[in-house]
Amino acid sequence: MRVRVDSEACTGHGRCYSLAPDVFSADDVGHCVLLHDEVPPGLEEQARAGERNCPERAIALDEP
Repeated sequence: MRVRVDSEACTGHGRCYSLAPDVFSADDVGHCVLLHDEVPPGLEEQARAGERNCPERAIALDEP
């Protein structure tokens, strides 16, 4: 599974890194930063939770 973040769409609500701290983090102003481009095994549900809860739909998952 690959994860992408549209940095133009992200406004820094922080839901992604609150729900999926092993997949997402925050920059200095609270915008989403990826910890992994390829989601490591076992973290798929965290990645999905971050994607589902992004109010701007700035997170996209590419699942095989």
